[in-house]
Amino acid sequence: MAHSSFSAVDEYGFERHDDFDFESYEEFMSVYLKVLASRAQKWAVLLGEGKSVKRTNTIKRYVRKGVPGEHRPSVWMAISQADKMKDQCPDLYQKILDSPFEKELVDLVKTDLPRTFPDNIYFSKEANHQAHLFNVLIAYAHNNRAVGYCQGLNYIAGLLLLATKSEETSFWLLKVLVEKILPDYYTKTMDGLIVDIEVLSELVKSKAPDVHQHVINLGLPWAVITTKWFVCLFAEVLPIETVLRIWDCLFYEGSKILFRVCLTLIKNNRASIMACNDFTTLAECFKAIVKNASALHCHEFMQSIFKVPGTLSNSTIIKLRARFAKQRREQLQKEPR
Repeated sequence: MAHSSFSAVDEYGFERHDDFDFESYEEFMSVYLKVLASRAQKWAVLLGEGKSVKRTNTIKRYVRKGVPGEHRPSVWMAISQADKMKDQCPDLYQKILDSPFEKELVDLVKTDLPRTFPDNIYFSKEANHQAHLFNVLIAYAHNNRAVGYCQGLNYIAGLLLLATKSEETSFWLLKVLVEKILPDYYTKTMDGLIVDIEVLSELVKSKAPDVHQHVINLGLPWAVITTKWFVCLFAEVLPIETVLRIWDCLFYEGSKILFRVCLTLIKNNRASIMACNDFTTLAECFKAIVKNASALHCHEFMQSIFKVPGTLSNSTIIKLRARFAKQRREQLQKEPR
């Protein structure tokens, strides 16, 4: 294999394993670096005029085409309106860290620290990101008692730290995600997550009925396929740059983006899914589709999520969520206590 000019560690600190396809990556980066340079220039003009980032159609268009890494902390805070939450309580994060912690929460968080991005050099025991991650997660656990600490939040907070390089910004972005953008994914009963997996199943049924039926026939539950997709917001699922591009849109447009990504992955890989003829092959196929070249080519992938699924309105998602939440409540009432 030809020698690659790319390092064995990516710009976010993730190690590239022996099976990493440097050739495909070089091909992708040769195009994507030009895109990044062009977008950086446009954002510099937009932000260089001293304008604050407001939610406008121009900003929405810019966000869909990608927020440059250096602007992500401030842009994410603005477009998600986490900055408004912070303005109401500017000292909250430091006050929580200065208060005593509950041992039970400390133990829970500490258990997951070594499991978070073990292949990232910044999260090794020698590096200090584990300490930063502990601070963000323990502060959030004390701030939101209904959630406390839930597995999956470690990956989200960890990636927020890598993207923003700030504990406090990561805390506020985690707070806006859990409390405003995602509906009850991380509560003890995970009602919002269970409902959204049903919503996705229904969307696949209407937009790719043959795939939906095939998955049912082979007996693989959608929850097995997609729980990690939803809980980790594709962190530890899709390539890192693709995840950050998804998060750009998630902070602006809300959780509808997650359905667009899921549907695009499923529809783009329809032929591979339909070719599977048993449970095990299908499970392996769903692991493979999140690692293939189309998922790596983040710019084209992000363009496709607004085309491939077709029309997907907020009102459709709201109606489906209400329907499946009602079914879930009725089902829980029937179960013996």
